[in-house]
Amino acid sequence: MRYDESSPPLPESATSISPDRPWYARRSTLVVAAAAIAPAALAGWVLTEVLSGSATDDSRPPRIVMPLSASASAPSTSAAPAAAGSPAPGAAPAGTPGAAPVTSAAKPLAGRTVVIDPGHNTGNFKHTTEINRQVDIGTNRKECDTTGTTTNAGYMEAEFSMDVSRRLRSVLEAQGLKVVLSHEAGKERPFGPCIDERARIGNEAAADAVVSVHADGVSAGNRGFHVILPAKVKGGGADTAKIVGPSRQLGERIAGNFARTTGSAPANYLGSGTGLVVRDDLGGLNLSTRPKVFIECGNMRDAKDAAQLTSPEWRQKAAQGIADGIVGFLGG
Repeated sequence: MRYDESSPPLPESATSISPDRPWYARRSTLVVAAAAIAPAALAGWVLTEVLSGSATDDSRPPRIVMPLSASASAPSTSAAPAAAGSPAPGAAPAGTPGAAPVTSAAKPLAGRTVVIDPGHNTGNFKHTTEINRQVDIGTNRKECDTTGTTTNAGYMEAEFSMDVSRRLRSVLEAQGLKVVLSHEAGKERPFGPCIDERARIGNEAAADAVVSVHADGVSAGNRGFHVILPAKVKGGGADTAKIVGPSRQLGERIAGNFARTTGSAPANYLGSGTGLVVRDDLGGLNLSTRPKVFIECGNMRDAKDAAQLTSPEWRQKAAQGIADGIVGFLGG
């Protein structure tokens, strides 16, 4: 420590040093006296800063000014741990700009509902009479349900759609969403549900989005995915006027995220390369009052697409891509 004209005057007791003492003794006494005064002065300085000015400003915490010396400002390694619920030392208090978000903000979609509709049912092959029953889809009548397609090796579309739907449910629930499956094959129902009931499940759940998961079954060489959007139809119990716009937004979000996540291209056999197709003959869309789309994730009759569809790793990517599209549509 250096004592010169820029330093504050020392107390009288510190300066009353006998002139006959050696110069080095007088210097040591000055150093010790100054060192004794500094902590008390510093403590008063810090306390003044804490108690003044910004303490009444709720937008930011009290300003604590620390000394410039690194050794003086370093915290003691023996300091007691923070009390439960208190921010960690050095952490920005809640509400401070730039601070980490609170836990409740980590799931902004909590309370929203999504209905996932796994296409077909593995039991449909054993209940052809029941699923051939005609039901009203508003604009006409159609079969209750169909068996769906298979790969050349016999892997069912219904197996694929259920597996992806369950994976999709897990991803969405992790975002805080409430997820309803229209059915779970082999559990509560041996076949179906019928297409009119599938639509009703989404309507009664007041779903914020509904997605029906499928895979196509056209000739080999036709590859890629496509998302089916509802056409504007009105007749009987069908009136899609209010859902056409939001359903297209949902479909566009899913198509973009599905392509990016899976690496799959939009279908090369319909949709003009957009991956989007509009149809007016699907009861699940015609009877829906909630934003809804179908996704055909690939062609089970094409060997290259089938290799993807039968891969658990690829199905997880498919579920993630669909989920990302739904979350984006809902503003998450």
